Amino acid sequence: MSGMDIYYFSGTGNSLHIAKEIKKRIPETSLIPIVNLINKHLKVKNQETIKTSKEVVGFVFPIHRMTFPIPVKKFIKKLDLKSTRYIFAIATRAGTQHIAFNEIKKILRKKGKNLNSCFTLNMACNDPRNKDWHPTTNEEITKLESEIQIKLDLIQKIIINQENSRKEDSDSAPSNYMLKHLVPLGMAFAEYTGAKDYFYANSKCIGCGTCEKVCLSGKIKMIDKKPVWQRNVKCYFCYACLNYCPVKAIQIKSKLYMKSYTEENERYSHPYATANDIAEQKSGRKLSSVLN
Repeated sequence: MSGMDIYYFSGTGNSLHIAKEIKKRIPETSLIPIVNLINKHLKVKNQETIKTSKEVVGFVFPIHRMTFPIPVKKFIKKLDLKSTRYIFAIATRAGTQHIAFNEIKKILRKKGKNLNSCFTLNMACNDPRNKDWHPTTNEEITKLESEIQIKLDLIQKIIINQENSRKEDSDSAPSNYMLKHLVPLGMAFAEYTGAKDYFYANSKCIGCGTCEKVCLSGKIKMIDKKPVWQRNVKCYFCYACLNYCPVKAIQIKSKLYMKSYTEENERYSHPYATANDIAEQKSGRKLSSVLN
C-alpha cells in the first residue's frame, strides 16, 4: 500500500487514540484533522470540494446522537474521492446503536463510491448529563483497551488487504424503522440550532481559557476572562469544553433539555489525549511523524 489518509474528528480523545493506533500499525498513514479542513472550507468562497490524492481513505469519528458528527457529515460531502479506490470508517461509541455507516454510504453513493469496510469500537462515555453516569474507572479503561487492541489487529489486516468488511453495518444499526428516520431529523435539528443556549459556565470558572482552546467549532470566545458561546457560530457537540474544563465549571443547561446532572457528575477525557491534542485539530497539523 503506497499510503493512506485518515481523516479524524475527536472531542475528548477516544477517536484520536484510535487514529493514532491505526497509524502505529500502518506507518505510511497520514492523520489529518477534519476540523481544520472543514473550518477552512467554510471561510473560502466558491470552494466546492476538498481533494485527496490517496487511493485508500479512512474516517475515524465518535458517535453523536446515534449518527456521525456534524463536521464529519459536512466534510465527507465536500471530499473529492475520484482517485480513491478503498474507503473505510471507524466509529467509536459508548455502546449506543447508530446509523452512521448507512448515512455515509448514502453520501458516497452519490459520488459513485462505496464504503468498503466499517468498524465500531466500544469506548468510555464522555456524556455526564445523566443521573446514572459515572466516569470510566482505570480498570474499565484497561479492559476496554485490551478488547480494542485485539480488534485493531483485525482491522489492520482488513485495511492492508483492502478487504470488504461490512458485517458491523447491520450489527450496529437500530432495527426500528421509525428510529432510523428520526435520528437524521434529530441531528439536522441540532445542526440547525447550533446549541444556542446549551452550555454555560458557573461561578467556579477561573478564566483559564481552556474551553476556548479546545472548542473545535470556534463557538467559544473569552470575553473579560469569561467564556461566551457565540450565538452566530454553530456548535459541533463534541463536549470538549465540558470535559476539559479543569474546575468543572462548564455545564449543560437543563431548561431546554432533559435534566442535566453535569453539576454533580465528574468528567471524562481519554487518558492519552490532552487539551492540547484536541486543540491541535484546529491548526491542521498532520500527525504523520512517530506518535507517542
